[in-house]
Amino acid sequence: MNSASTPADTIVQEITIDAPASRVFDAFTNPQERVTWWSVDGRFHTTHVESDLRPGGRWVMRGTREDGQPFTIAGQYRIVDPPKAVEFTWLPDWQPGATESLVRVEFVEDAGVTRVRLTHSGLTTEGSRASHRGWPQILLLLRNYVNRA
Repeated sequence: MNSASTPADTIVQEITIDAPASRVFDAFTNPQERVTWWSVDGRFHTTHVESDLRPGGRWVMRGTREDGQPFTIAGQYRIVDPPKAVEFTWLPDWQPGATESLVRVEFVEDAGVTRVRLTHSGLTTEGSRASHRGWPQILLLLRNYVNRA
């Protein structure tokens, strides 16, 4: 997994997954699949995902944190270009005063292997950047899910 040099308000992560881009895109965007793999033991557990996968469509993810407290992340899709890219706004409820940020995920396939590049921008405070440093783990969860499914 690689992390590129980026502006201070941006996190960029990349991973390769041994599967076609269409399969990886579906696992990332399908609510029934996302609720299956988007959880980290000892940190949080995703329990519900809703998604209107189209530009302008809304999405929401709910779950519980390690301390048992609920969390919600919500946003709106800006770009939906299967299986190449998806871009959406991101607003977590665990940061008082948080502002909406932007997540772009690109899926580039070469010979059945997909490079996933995730760019999360608009993280304007150190606190917001710190609370989103889990993207490498999320991408590993995605890879493990796709590889065993």
